[in-house]
Amino acid sequence: MSIELKLRVWSVALAFVQCLVAVTGAYLQVGLPTLAGNREKMPAMIGWAGRAERAHRNMLQSLVLFTALVLVAHAAGRLNGTTALGAQLFFWARLAYAGVYLAGLPWIRTGVWGVSVLGLALIFVQLI
Repeated sequence: MSIELKLRVWSVALAFVQCLVAVTGAYLQVGLPTLAGNREKMPAMIGWAGRAERAHRNMLQSLVLFTALVLVAHAAGRLNGTTALGAQLFFWARLAYAGVYLAGLPWIRTGVWGVSVLGLALIFVQLI
């Protein structure tokens, strides 16, 4: 399996861990009965729980793009050193992003996010 596909799998694992962290934060803030309900009057998560929820949502949005790029590059036979670097930048930056966002470091978070976007761009450039 290529490094790009392996990092795709690890990115899914990261998204799952982020989901568990976000659910834990929500559980601690509103309790199980509220989470198990229909969530029609679900309060906004605050503090680290809110950051965990937003980081997870952002990961899901980015994961769609990463998945599409990696699968197209794989299917087209365009995997190379640049796509491998792009996948590595994406994954490691997303891992850092999760921790930095949870810690509440806004400017660093934005910079790390930019590195993950650079990773996507490197893969994209190999497909055009």
